[in-house]
Amino acid sequence: MLRTATDADAGLILTMRNQQANRDVSITTHEISADEHAAWWAKTSLDPSRRVLIYLRDGAPAGVVNFFDLAGTSGAWGFFLDADGLAETGATLPAWIEVMREATEYAFDELGLELLTGEVLEHNTVVRQMNRRFRFTEGTPETRYAGGREITVIPISLRKQDRKKQRKA
Repeated sequence: MLRTATDADAGLILTMRNQQANRDVSITTHEISADEHAAWWAKTSLDPSRRVLIYLRDGAPAGVVNFFDLAGTSGAWGFFLDADGLAETGATLPAWIEVMREATEYAFDELGLELLTGEVLEHNTVVRQMNRRFRFTEGTPETRYAGGREITVIPISLRKQDRKKQRKA
């Protein structure tokens, strides 16, 4: 289940953003300070072109879905899970499938998007495989510099008519 994030969720979002497993596959790899996160949340929570959602698994927060650059019938997205908490219970893979299913359904059915875009780091082969399972296509890789390192970022996209409806788990 997805619900809108509130100010009360800001600390939880920061904790998940800073988990090492999430930083390892993100463009931003440094540990995010409380002040940096507070500034991000203050801007993000008021931005009409964004939606930040909390992914709930068995009633407990287990991830964050971030939609941004929402304009007309297109928008971008990204998500991260509570990697530490889900690993402890062995629920990472089922949660990952579920959050992707719920987030794509939200994008197309709730937000009314026709095109959903995003990015994935080239070295994140597991996510790239999962994206293909959900019928995302990859664009031309782009080299960027972030945090003092060179990274290859691959754009992804999914059109509403191409999505794969997933069975409910």
